[in-house]
Amino acid sequence: MEAPSTPSAFRAVPRTGVIYVTTEAVKRGFDGNDPSWCNLGQGQPETGEIDGAPPRINTVEIAEFDRDYAPVAGLTELREAVAAMYNRLYRKGMPSQYTAENVAISSGGRAALTRAAASIGTVHLGHFLPDYTAYEELLEIFRAFTSIPILLEPERGYAFSPEDLRKEVQGRGLSALLMSNPCNPTGKLVGGEDLRGFVHVARELDCTLLLDEFYSHYIWAETPGELPVESAARYVEDVDRDPVVLFDGLTKNWRYPGWRVAWTVGPKSVIDVMGSAGSFLDGGGSRPLQRAALAALEPSVVDAETRAISTQFRRKRNRFIARLQDLGVEFDHMPEGTFYAWGNLSKLPEPLSDGMGLFRAALEEKVITVPGEFFDVNPGKRRQNASRFRSYSRFSFGPDWDTLSTACDRIEALIAKHR
Repeated sequence: MEAPSTPSAFRAVPRTGVIYVTTEAVKRGFDGNDPSWCNLGQGQPETGEIDGAPPRINTVEIAEFDRDYAPVAGLTELREAVAAMYNRLYRKGMPSQYTAENVAISSGGRAALTRAAASIGTVHLGHFLPDYTAYEELLEIFRAFTSIPILLEPERGYAFSPEDLRKEVQGRGLSALLMSNPCNPTGKLVGGEDLRGFVHVARELDCTLLLDEFYSHYIWAETPGELPVESAARYVEDVDRDPVVLFDGLTKNWRYPGWRVAWTVGPKSVIDVMGSAGSFLDGGGSRPLQRAALAALEPSVVDAETRAISTQFRRKRNRFIARLQDLGVEFDHMPEGTFYAWGNLSKLPEPLSDGMGLFRAALEEKVITVPGEFFDVNPGKRRQNASRFRSYSRFSFGPDWDTLSTACDRIEALIAKHR
């Protein structure tokens, strides 16, 4: 039977890296609830109970007024709670404080980023290579701005200094920069004085930083006695004047990806413009889930969850990376954040030395990985040359340790088979 044709009014819309690999796995029988599969491609952390974490929220009350739409910018009480959390974690004693008017709630991080992209004018917007796969289509679909790729070098451990940023802004005329921090997929963190420098350059040169901070509680630097978190909010001087816009939510840092509750934090004027974009793009998020999110933002819950994540995922990070290294996978840079390991496969036997080759071979063993070329963000496919990251793969240590260990056993057997 012939496949049904697509009406001519519609274009082909590519799948992002994780969606692509999951779709290919489903064709081979993958089911997220099937324990025989090892999903090292997943972009979510394990969502169950972990040692030291507050009990999981398993019930959500739906009140009579929850039948109504929520405001496009989100429930006022949740916006206030998000602002208060940022002030407590990052802005103690600072004269400029976030308020509810500096926060917008959306139904997931992609919705928040889409609102931002729809609100940006005819400017040059910089983005790094490699970075989050979903940025590619996001940077292509909105034609007002021109996306400018900025190459990060494996030889430098994907480092990018404030002075590098200054040169890019002045040399390429950037009015905005989109980046994940810590970076998905490399785990590179811009923090401390470097992040302060980024904010300073943005303020001085009027270049808006659009910072995807969804992994900001997965920080692997040792900070005895301190909560292991980082955000550019720490270095903003005036919350309504500094061109710094932050994106985060319950997805990773609270381990509730299915709730689709995210927020944007930034100057009031930006939040207002993005609210207008949200009114025609998505109409706002779920009212009952926004109310339920208030419990997750209680200070004691935030602190306990963050410390539990730090303990559990740091242990998995160290064991998982050591195991991959034993298998011959190399790392240009050890992840300082996120729950991803960005592995160089070039020392593995063919076809496993290529990210797509490893993906296809591992899929037959019920192991899912994400080829590195998907993170070579290329809006509109303007660059026709082969990806610099074909010999890379992103391995997620989001799943539980038993899954990670089983996956490594299967990859080890694959490598032995192709030696």
